Parts: sequence; structure tokens; C-alpha cells
Amino acid sequence: MGGTNENNPGLIGPSNFQGGSRMGVSKIMPQMANHHRRALSTINQNTMGATLYPCVVRKREFSGEHAAKLGSKQQHCLEETKNPVPSAPNPSGLRDYTVIDVEEYEDPSDVSVPMFVKHTEAMLDEIDLMEEVEMEDVAEVPILDIDSSDTKNPLAVVEKIEGSSCVSPNYITHQFDINDKMRAILIDWLIEVHYKFELMDETLFLTINLVDRFLERHTVARKRLQLVGVTAMLLACKYEEVSVPFVEDFVLISDKAYTRRDVLDMEKLMVNTLQFNMSVPTPYVFMRRFLKAAQSDKKLELLSSFIIELCLVEYEMLKFPPSLLAAAAIYTAQCSLYKSKQWSKTSEWHSNYSEHQLLECSRLMVTFHQKAGSGKLTGVYRKYSTSKFGYATNSEPALFLLDLW
Repeated sequence: MGGTNENNPGLIGPSNFQGGSRMGVSKIMPQMANHHRRALSTINQNTMGATLYPCVVRKREFSGEHAAKLGSKQQHCLEETKNPVPSAPNPSGLRDYTVIDVEEYEDPSDVSVPMFVKHTEAMLDEIDLMEEVEMEDVAEVPILDIDSSDTKNPLAVVEKIEGSSCVSPNYITHQFDINDKMRAILIDWLIEVHYKFELMDETLFLTINLVDRFLERHTVARKRLQLVGVTAMLLACKYEEVSVPFVEDFVLISDKAYTRRDVLDMEKLMVNTLQFNMSVPTPYVFMRRFLKAAQSDKKLELLSSFIIELCLVEYEMLKFPPSLLAAAAIYTAQCSLYKSKQWSKTSEWHSNYSEHQLLECSRLMVTFHQKAGSGKLTGVYRKYSTSKFGYATNSEPALFLLDLW
């Protein structure tokens, strides 16, 4: 805009009131000449009867809608200044006018703060208060981010659909020639074979999962149960291992009870029955994640592995989902090592299991730990009695958990 309003040349535009000069007064004063204005020094100082219209101009720049509002207000004030209200008559018969310097007269209390500014300030204050409360909560219960170090690791999967790996806890009742004790013997033997072949931990857990899922869907004669076991391990090796044992190795380890053709035929039957679904979350997958949440050391890792492998042999543990087995194994191992209940907020957050939810499974694990060295099925106990596995069997079971029944 220019110095004057296009519609009314007698009005002063808002832009003339910005800056450090007194352009507002210099433009106004010539307009007063028609009213026979006197000099300010000779104006009657008695203005008690006059009505003043102070026009306050903030020297802070505005833009958009608020600049338009401010300009309208300034023009309104100037119009009232051009046509001032007369004060009380004086003896000279002349009317007195009061001219107000719009730049020197500043009273911030006369300028109302826009409502949106008040709302914004109130909202920001509330957000600051919320952030302070949240910071206090974090300080009280710290939850560690256990995934930040694995953001670029495609093998460190955070979320898994474990329903695909679960089996019915009573599937063995549909088998006409095998029972849970025969299954336990097979699993205990497979753990020894796995140890002898020096295979990866993932391979063992996947082997047991393939055995259970196949037996749930297909009936098997007792004399072919061992064949199911070695074939499941062959498939797991092909899925997990870099160097896979030969078929002849599995034939030899089963004391040549089966031929190479038997193993290959069972392999085709098994993959078709399972529809080639080998990508399932086993307890091992969850245990690796929960160990990070527990900030474990090597001793806790080995003891947790010992406890969860004891559960692989037990048919009754199939009623627990893989994630619960993993969490309970770590919880039980912590209780065994530290002689007290240990389950941090970080472990509870990342496992989605509270300490109360783990107790039933954990108590069963304590009984397995207690009798691990006795009986006929001692494959897991002998494995973890070696220096390679840190003599994990020397740890005392957390018997105090049994007293919480």
C-alpha cells in the first residue's frame, strides 16, 4: 500500500505507522489546518471533560489477516483523531482539541491478545506438562530399547506369528501305535545326535517342531518313528545349516535301520504333509530376543538353554506357546542363579508376560531341573555337564518357586 488510502486520500495508510519516524503526526497535522488548530504549546491543558481515544500501535510487524485487522483499527483511530470530540468550552470561546502521538503513546494493556494466541500458549503449556509427567514415568520405570542394535539385521525379526508353529497338546492320542513316552525317547536321542553332529541350536528346535507337526497330521507306526526323527533333522539341516550332513550319515546314525530310499521317501511325504512350511517361530527365536531384554550374560544363556531343552523332551509342555516357554525358561534360570524372583519391567514389556503368567510353566521347569540327572532320559543333562556348556547342570534349581503354589 502507499502512504494514502486509494478510496479516501485523506486517510493515512497503516504502512505509514511502522518504523521509527513520526510520520503519523506529520501527515495528520496538515489536516488539522482547516479547523484553525493552535500550537500544542497554547492548547488548554484542562482536558478533563474531553473524551480521549488513544490509538496504540505495536511496533511489532504483523502479516496476513492480523495485519489487516490492525490496519483497520489504526484507520479508525485516525478518523476519530481527524474529527475529535471537543472538550469543555473555555473562556476564549475556542474549542480545544487533544492530539495524541500514536507512536509515543503505548499502553500494552489496551491491545487485547488475539484469542488464538492465548489458546496456543495454553496448549503449549499443557504439552510441556505432559512431557514432564512422561519423563518422570520413564525415570521411574525404564524400558530398554533392545532392537536399536539390530535395525539393519534382517535375521533379527522382532515380531513373529507363533500360532503357525503350535500343535495340539493332545495330538498323541490320535496315534494308534505310539505314545508320549516313545516321543520322549525319540527327542532325547535326537538331542544327542544333534550334539554329535555339532549342529546349530536353531536346527534342534526346528527338528522337534517338524516332528510334532508331522505326527499331528499323519499317523506313524512305531517302527518308523525313528525314521521320522532323522528325516526331520535332515530337513532342518537343509533349512538352517551351511554344511548339511549326508543322507548316509543319518542312515549310519540310526544303525542302518533304514535305507537311503526310506529317508528320501519320508522326506517327500513330510514336506508335502507340512506344505513346505519351514519358516516357523520356535522357542529358540523368542529366547534369543528375551535374553537381550534380560541383559543376560553367558551363564544365564547356558542355563536358560539347558532348562528349555529339558522341556523339549516333555510332551506336557506342548500346551505352552513357544514365547511363553522361552520367557519362563529365562525367568526360571534367573531365579536359580540369583536365588530370588527376577523379572524386570523391560523383560515384561518385550515378552508381554508378567511374572504371574510365567509361574505355572516355571514351576514345571524347576521339577524337570530337579530330576534331570536321574532316570533313563539324561541326554540333555549329559550335554550340559561339559565345559563347552559351562557346566550349567551345576546350578541349583530354584526350589523356592515350588513353595508358591
